[in-house]
Amino acid sequence: MSEEYKAPKAKVKLFDRIFKPQVITIANGHTTVRPRSRMPLIIIVMVLVIAWALKMTNFSFATVFSRINELFVILGKIFHPKWSFFGKVISPLIDTIKMSILGTVIGCALALPFAVLASSNIIHNRVVVSVIRFILALIRTVPTLIIALVCALIFSLGTFAGTLAIAIFTFGVVAKMLYESIETIDMGPFEAMEALGANKFQSFWSACIPQILPVYLSHSLYCFEMNVRASAILGYVGAGGLGITINERIGWRDYNGLGMVLLALFVVVVAIEFFSEYLRKKLS
Repeated sequence: MSEEYKAPKAKVKLFDRIFKPQVITIANGHTTVRPRSRMPLIIIVMVLVIAWALKMTNFSFATVFSRINELFVILGKIFHPKWSFFGKVISPLIDTIKMSILGTVIGCALALPFAVLASSNIIHNRVVVSVIRFILALIRTVPTLIIALVCALIFSLGTFAGTLAIAIFTFGVVAKMLYESIETIDMGPFEAMEALGANKFQSFWSACIPQILPVYLSHSLYCFEMNVRASAILGYVGAGGLGITINERIGWRDYNGLGMVLLALFVVVVAIEFFSEYLRKKLS
């Protein structure tokens, strides 16, 4: 005698166990079940999290509104830059640009081979891929200021430490973005080259580099834009560039001089962004 077949019961989610679904009777007499909306629960959780964060950070709207006038006083001085201070901005501004260019070139050059080693469609050894990705993730978790501080302690203060910090940061970011791009390319030409007897390097150079080169250069330009802005604050930890000048102006409460520094930085960043956008359009 065969056993009676029983259909497996559907698993009931915890939310539906606590908040029972609503049973609706249709006009023809049939009933249907409509789950409860999760939106009220989400809103309650968000409100509780925000309230907890406000309490932990001692955030006070009263303090914000009582001191908001000081913000406009400082902004008023910043938006009236001291033009006579421009001569002292040129040298650290050039140092910032040089740090950004050299750090970006070094970081992007090192990122290419490591991105290849982290690509699972090129390297089939899971251990190698996992180790390289772990190293890249570890580098990206460390803030640029911390990297610059460590480099300044090891290699002394100055632009050399800032350049190394930018190179390490660029290496982590570009390698991450690049190996993700490599994993999306068409592997047909690569496999065809290997089938014809070419080694892995020859196959990658001939079949994959033409596909990833525009993306690689685009990522490099994007990082260069970020590095110009990032290098401006590395001087806070003694890594040279505009950061030292910015820190000095803030320390002396010379907000008019600070406005001149920020204006010069703004003009350079905007010019670089327009130039990078032009190059990216040419690459695409």
